[in-house]
Amino acid sequence: MGHAGMAAAAVRYLRSAGASTVAGPVEALPRPELRAVGDDERAPVDQTVFRRVLGNFATGVTVITAPGVDGEAGVAGPAGFACQSFASLSLDPPLICFMVGRTSTTWPRIARAGVFCVNVLGAHQGELCRGFAVSGADKFAGVVYDAAPASGSPRLAGAAAWVDCTIHAVHTGGDHLIVVGRVNALGANDGDDGIAPLLFHKGRFL
Repeated sequence: MGHAGMAAAAVRYLRSAGASTVAGPVEALPRPELRAVGDDERAPVDQTVFRRVLGNFATGVTVITAPGVDGEAGVAGPAGFACQSFASLSLDPPLICFMVGRTSTTWPRIARAGVFCVNVLGAHQGELCRGFAVSGADKFAGVVYDAAPASGSPRLAGAAAWVDCTIHAVHTGGDHLIVVGRVNALGANDGDDGIAPLLFHKGRFL
């Protein structure tokens, strides 16, 4: 019996059993109750312990850069900050993500630019990273860079790799923002053996 015959037989059976064969309106299920999490329900995790335990996870280190935007009040030149919360996200479409504190003064400049470049630092760039981790300084003073091909964001000389992106989406994540970037261009300083990565573990570079 083909699919049509099976369907007809099913309809005949339902009619003989007194069941309706005409689809009527379907009532929506009740929506779940949505409420805020109470203070007494929060996990009792001390922030110092949280940092210490999560510090056991070694990460690479990046510098996120963006071109300067015309008309920025009181600010000139490109923007950048050191970031270890970076990961690849999707192959199709090509997406990456990084996390930035909601109190960051650099993030609004990157958001206004709408584009950014992820510079994956090499093991020899620890001092460069420290320079980009300082707030309020001219982070690009003495730093050699050129323009990433798609966004024009600073592409730092000597980096192990770079990923040139457009901001794809931004999500909230507690006291941080989760920034998703659509990859437009990328490359690596492969050389003979490539560049060894700069790693961060338990509060220090490896």
